[in-house]
Amino acid sequence: MAYDADLARLDFWGRPPAERAQVFAALRAAGRPVFVDYAPDAAQTVKGFFALTRHAEIVEVSRHPEIFSSEPTATSLDDPPPELSEFRGSMISMDDPRHARLRRIVSRAFTPRMIKKFEDDVTLVARDLVDRLAERGPCDFVTEVATPLPLTIICAMMGIPKAAYDDVIDATNLIIGVGDPDYVAPGGQDRTSMVAERFAYLHRLMGELAAERRARPSDDLVTALVTANVDGESLTERELGKFFGLLVIAGNETTRTALSHALTLFTDHPDQRALLRDDLGARLPGAVEEVVRHATPVTWMRRTVTRDTDLFGHTYQAGDRVVLYYNSANRDEAVFDRPDAFDITRSPNPHVGFGGPGPHFCLGAHLARREMTVLLRELFTRLPAVHATAPPVRQRSSFINGISRLPCAF
Repeated sequence: MAYDADLARLDFWGRPPAERAQVFAALRAAGRPVFVDYAPDAAQTVKGFFALTRHAEIVEVSRHPEIFSSEPTATSLDDPPPELSEFRGSMISMDDPRHARLRRIVSRAFTPRMIKKFEDDVTLVARDLVDRLAERGPCDFVTEVATPLPLTIICAMMGIPKAAYDDVIDATNLIIGVGDPDYVAPGGQDRTSMVAERFAYLHRLMGELAAERRARPSDDLVTALVTANVDGESLTERELGKFFGLLVIAGNETTRTALSHALTLFTDHPDQRALLRDDLGARLPGAVEEVVRHATPVTWMRRTVTRDTDLFGHTYQAGDRVVLYYNSANRDEAVFDRPDAFDITRSPNPHVGFGGPGPHFCLGAHLARREMTVLLRELFTRLPAVHATAPPVRQRSSFINGISRLPCAF
């Protein structure tokens, strides 16, 4: 297929969603993994990757990290340059035993008391945001609601000073959105140096916070992380920095994206809005899952094959790269009835919007669901007429299905 290579080009991700959906439908119909001939740099020793677009493929690959490795990176089509290697390599780009070790230590910080505190914070922040929205009137939903909710929660969890909030969101925007004209800094700075600079900032901020909490412990996640100890092991300074980067980037961007899509979807589908409002308590959990499926905030993850293996009739060789397109899996006709429809009553809904089954299933899925549930409840209870007043301005990114701007009124 002549358009296969488009998946690796940023321009493809600027096309209308319906056009991209047609491409993925054709790729699924091919019944085999399609090789994307991608060689942006002559120095790259590996040229291209296999695009996995079917639900069954992605589920099976996710269950076998010993064959389909997240190392050296899960979040880039290319291996990271040396300038970024010291910052990247968080849990998301690790395999066992390193991944299991970090997950055990990090999980120790998420005690029931800490989780309860997070949940209470979500309710307070969501109510405050809706209060402000009601007072402000028509505005940009992304700026005033979808962005500050997860940002405030993550920063409060970590104990980040409010004065640093804007710098944190600027860093996450640029790291995720490099290539989008909205996020390219002036002055001709190249992509690698921009990303490295923002990662370095996040690592410095974490280092400062960690030092403060060791000297003066507090009731926040940084304190829990720097004191977490499993079998005599704790996180190193570099591991703390990498986890912090993962948490603020993944925790902010994905929830912001899902919330922005939620308002768009309920504006475009008034029948589903009416259905939800008719029984908000019973239908809200299903609505959250359907928003995540339909929007698929994280579009893909990469894996690298560790040894020759057969999967659904195709032989992969050691060193091959495969890209798991979650957006395509969530529209797979073999799994979902009317996959392009937005249906909050869909059941079952085995989407992979938080990743496939296995050790890399999203650690923050519970928090993301909680944030979406609480905010949508507050919005549709107190401002039932809230709606988007224009189509969303979409972020030009292959990795995040982001929305940059979304005007709203009520």
